[in-house]
Amino acid sequence: MSDIQLLIIGITLFISFGFSIVINKLLLRFSTNLGMRNLKRNEEIRWSSIRKPALGGISFFICFLISFALIGIMPHEATGIEPFNISLLGIAGASTLGFLIGLADDAYNTNPLVKLFGQITCAFILIVTGIVLHVSSTESVNFIFTIVWVIGMMNSINMLDNMDGVSTSISISIILGMITCEMYSGNLDIIYTILLVGVMGGLLGFLVYNWNPSSMYMGDTGSMFLGVLLAASSIWFIWSERDVYGGTFQVRQFVIPMLIFIIPLIDTTTVTIRRLMKKQSPFVGGKDHITHHLVYLGLKEKTVALILLGISLLSILIVIFIKTMEWTVLTTIAAYAYFILLFVVMQVLYQKGAKRNQEKLIVPESKNQHKSNKRLQRVS
Repeated sequence: MSDIQLLIIGITLFISFGFSIVINKLLLRFSTNLGMRNLKRNEEIRWSSIRKPALGGISFFICFLISFALIGIMPHEATGIEPFNISLLGIAGASTLGFLIGLADDAYNTNPLVKLFGQITCAFILIVTGIVLHVSSTESVNFIFTIVWVIGMMNSINMLDNMDGVSTSISISIILGMITCEMYSGNLDIIYTILLVGVMGGLLGFLVYNWNPSSMYMGDTGSMFLGVLLAASSIWFIWSERDVYGGTFQVRQFVIPMLIFIIPLIDTTTVTIRRLMKKQSPFVGGKDHITHHLVYLGLKEKTVALILLGISLLSILIVIFIKTMEWTVLTTIAAYAYFILLFVVMQVLYQKGAKRNQEKLIVPESKNQHKSNKRLQRVS
């Protein structure tokens, strides 16, 4: 990467960060009601009982557009940036649709099936513009994997946005991980890097207002946009790790995405399995995430956010270590073992948190029953 490209990336980060702070400040000041419709429903699924605007996603999208504008006005000869291609337009189109899906859901609480149709459309836009997961020699299998990955990530980031600072900080970590992987591959795509750095600057600016105690949420507007953008960028950046001498379907290819997206994957898998076991819909919000159960254990919300961010950053360090060493079968086994171990640990903590929370609920109930019995004795 040339010095001028590094300068461009630095300028993009600085501008996006500054714009994000200003935009979110303005949104907080002038939008006291936006993003707060259907308050009864939000109170049922929000972790915090305090009403706050869910407008952070607007700043992400504006920073995304600013990054596009910067790419357009840059001297292509000096930077080595090629003109726009169809894949870049695909990411722009799918991300914009994701933003609109989230905006509609924040405003009108759209039907889950309508939202799912929109997510599938996002995936089709990416497929048509050439952004496809190549996990098999069969094209239809690749299309199915791409659709599942895009829908999964859009819902995972949305589900992770359940506590102050968590989804924002984890998304920043994921972007850092993807850019780091591309740097170690020696084939950094400056256009996509600028887009990701611009959004990361927006996330950093928003984190000022979203860190506990937060003054605003990103809402579905932000999580839907981030979900499709991160899913599409990951296809471009980190899903290409294949052994040239390996078979058609390789478990090795799943290692890097599994580690970089480790927190959304563990949380979504945990919640989905446990809700299905209870015969509940996994697409309805609730206070049954890993974050909530860590708080039930007695941890503070800030501590939970820092722990999850630490795990995400540690996983990225493991990815860097893998990138700098010779990849063997043992490397793949060790990576999967790490994921499974962390998943099991989270399940143990989840169970302990659930038990602790149940005990807290039973104790007040017992006290109330005791008081009620006393009143009955007095009456008799």
